[in-house]
Amino acid sequence: HVQLVESGGGSVEVGGSLRLSCTASRNEPHFKVMAWFRRAPGKEREAVAVIYRPSGVTNYADTVKGRFTIARDNAKNMVYLQMNSLKSEDTALYYCAARYSIGGSWSLDYEYNYWGQGTQVTVS
Repeated sequence: HVQLVESGGGSVEVGGSLRLSCTASRNEPHFKVMAWFRRAPGKEREAVAVIYRPSGVTNYADTVKGRFTIARDNAKNMVYLQMNSLKSEDTALYYCAARYSIGGSWSLDYEYNYWGQGTQVTVS
């Protein structure tokens, strides 16, 4: 069983930056897709960014495009989310997710096999 653990959340001012990290408890080369989701207070969980393995192709929600960057370090079993120009509406609990299947829509949370517990990001 693989565990995902997020870190790097915190409180930041509008316009500031944070970098989230997600560590897998063991190297899982069969994870073809890793993504970040978030859930804001009173809202549904939404997809933020995704990165594919081994291509490294990425995709982003329109709301974060140009401000957030997802990256992964396969050797360290880690995925990162660099968040710049943060807005108050980015306030949410951010989750790391991973799945084996490369098919389907990257933004559907039910298609992911593993989830972290989340890390809180507050922008004010």
